[in-house]
Amino acid sequence: MIRLQPVILSGGSGTRLWPLSRRAYPKQFLALLDEDSLLQATAARLDSLGDAAAVAAPVIVCNDAHRFLVAEQLRANGHAAASILLEPVGRNTAPALTLAALDVEDDDPVLIVMPADHVVKHQAAFTAAVKAGLAHAAAGKVVTFGIVPDSPQTGFGYIRAGAAVDADTFQLDSFVEKPDRATAEGYLTSGGYYWNSGIFLLKASRWLALIGRMRPDIAEAVRAAYQGAQRDLDFVRVDSAAFSASPSDSIDYAVMEPLSQEPGECMVVPLDAGWSDIGSWGALWEALDRDADGNARHGDVIAVGAHGNLLHAHHRIVAAVGVDDLMIVETPDAVLVAHKDHAQDVKRITEQLDAQGRCESEFHRRVHRPWGSFEGVDVGERFQVKRLTVKPGASLSLQMHHHRAEHWIVVSGTARVTCDDQVFLLSENQSTYIPIGTRHRLENPGAIPLEIIEVQSGSYLGEDDIVRFEDVYNRAGKTG
Repeated sequence: MIRLQPVILSGGSGTRLWPLSRRAYPKQFLALLDEDSLLQATAARLDSLGDAAAVAAPVIVCNDAHRFLVAEQLRANGHAAASILLEPVGRNTAPALTLAALDVEDDDPVLIVMPADHVVKHQAAFTAAVKAGLAHAAAGKVVTFGIVPDSPQTGFGYIRAGAAVDADTFQLDSFVEKPDRATAEGYLTSGGYYWNSGIFLLKASRWLALIGRMRPDIAEAVRAAYQGAQRDLDFVRVDSAAFSASPSDSIDYAVMEPLSQEPGECMVVPLDAGWSDIGSWGALWEALDRDADGNARHGDVIAVGAHGNLLHAHHRIVAAVGVDDLMIVETPDAVLVAHKDHAQDVKRITEQLDAQGRCESEFHRRVHRPWGSFEGVDVGERFQVKRLTVKPGASLSLQMHHHRAEHWIVVSGTARVTCDDQVFLLSENQSTYIPIGTRHRLENPGAIPLEIIEVQSGSYLGEDDIVRFEDVYNRAGKTG
């Protein structure tokens, strides 16, 4: 039986889905269509392939800042990773896939390479397409999946299929850049053109040979980075300097496009499975179920005389009256109102936020940490109030602040508090005070989440005013 190794590339930031997607919590971690996040759905996508291949636990390549989100979400839906490889800097998909291939090089499985943030609605069709490409990949060919187009999209690259290899597979003739509208309409009319899915099947050894031949600069830098890797809890930290020295390039540009000019080396399997890359709010509107007026609704929404809108309420009621083709997205700290024709321009909002030095492009009001989360409640001159949620059995680092004192009030659960040489328990409605310069730690020894109201006071309240002495998550010297 063919050994199939899922490789999930989870490096995206999802700026076009702001304000729901933020760089610290991008779209692959969001549950946009059902209860599972896009990452969880991607990990579960191969569960039905057991009769055709021995499917291994996934290898994930992700941003260092997202490592705990990846590990927690995969554990939550029963798909714990074989490896979580951490990119110290983003270098696009070709270096990321090279890392994953090196990680499983000894076993030389067939890799199925999938972005973490795509939607596939029709599981049976996806499974059939993968089965159609497996034997070709095991024989040394490179297989990609072409999405059967249902509209003349100008935001996707296209694949042109060549001669049929068998009933389900074609030779890959060429890759085509994003077309204008008229050209895209021509592609649909002529047939034989597919959207480029970014999903691939190929053996690990085949990828390493190809990247070594076509982009030796990437291959050498990434191999050096992997050889210098160190294990950190559930994660693999590659050598930062070596990986940073790698050029940035995509799988398509580095290998697939030049390989497509070598006859017989690349195959394309058509995929008609309700696929979407959820690349914008407009794409999400198309992927969601809609009411009789064409409105896609989420949360507490009222629509009167409104048509064709995406209405997404997270924190408060959203009411739309007499408006058409808008995207209205509400979160606790931001509201987006945009016309669907300008869905691709949402990323310009995040660019303006960055230029102004604001945090709303990076963080939600609720910020996730490996021990739980904290959420801003109020802020003013020389004070701020947060709500902390600490998971059962979790612990914050042993730390100290130079510029702020903290008051902790237990709302629910039990807290174990370290304050210099004292260690004591607090229960509901009890509180304590942590003076400036005091070594302290907060732990949850209980079986239910610990909820704390934290009142900070002092001359500087930034998250970087922290000195860590001990940390179970190996974050010494870091603010994350």
